[in-house]
Amino acid sequence: MNNDEAARRAYWAEQMEQGYAIVQKLIEFPVNECGERFASIPEAAAAANVEMRFSTSKIAGDLDRVYFLRESLVRDVITIGREMNDRGWILKIEDGFRSLEMQRQLVRKPSVFDTVLKKTMWELGGEIPTPEMMFRRAIVLTANMPKIGAHMSGSAIDISVFRRDDGTEVWRGYPYLEMSECTPMRSPFVAPEHVATRLEICAMMEKHGFIHFPFEFWHFDKDDAGMHILTGNPAPCRFGPVNWNPQTNEVTPVENPLSLLNPLPVIEREIAAALERAKN
Repeated sequence: MNNDEAARRAYWAEQMEQGYAIVQKLIEFPVNECGERFASIPEAAAAANVEMRFSTSKIAGDLDRVYFLRESLVRDVITIGREMNDRGWILKIEDGFRSLEMQRQLVRKPSVFDTVLKKTMWELGGEIPTPEMMFRRAIVLTANMPKIGAHMSGSAIDISVFRRDDGTEVWRGYPYLEMSECTPMRSPFVAPEHVATRLEICAMMEKHGFIHFPFEFWHFDKDDAGMHILTGNPAPCRFGPVNWNPQTNEVTPVENPLSLLNPLPVIEREIAAALERAKN
């Protein structure tokens, strides 16, 4: 193992532990769910004549992505999209609201779970992590509890950005969805020019109140526990995890927001399944 490899491992472990510390704060943070309804980002973009893109991939299995957010946040996203158009860019929404079932399946999605497992084994020098260790790492990147997952609050989006003139991606060093020591917004293992691009995009999002999650360069959220924690606002946030009825557009708070979507025995089974996939 050369020094660069050692530095990468140390940085990955440090960032994941910092992320886990934020998870603990998210668990404890007070929420006064306001009941604000949802709105469609694609419909709002079309109505405002704002050029945007939307991912066509499945979230997991046969589940389509849901490009809805809380109504007030959709207005902000459209404003950001318009400003990006003026900049010569196109905002692409990679993901929006996730139901509890969508998030439950995403945690176990092979392409996601296998990547986090491989990275954790790399951190451990090739050792297979315990379910507890895998849980600790995965929960930072794939929220396994409603209370800590802003997508389940309808208050978060994952984004990429493209150029209007030639359709190429505004490169941030890696595409969505990267999960490695290069994933944190300011990773020292990403070229400075790509970090600068990340921060330029970040500034356009944060101008309208969307705060970046430090450990994922593509994730932004607003008016939820994560935003309050990262901005030092101790007041209860207004958006928490909800069940959303697309037919009536009514939201109800999740009854047990601290319940695990995938308990440890499930994580243990998924580790075994991932190791079996790796053999083939």
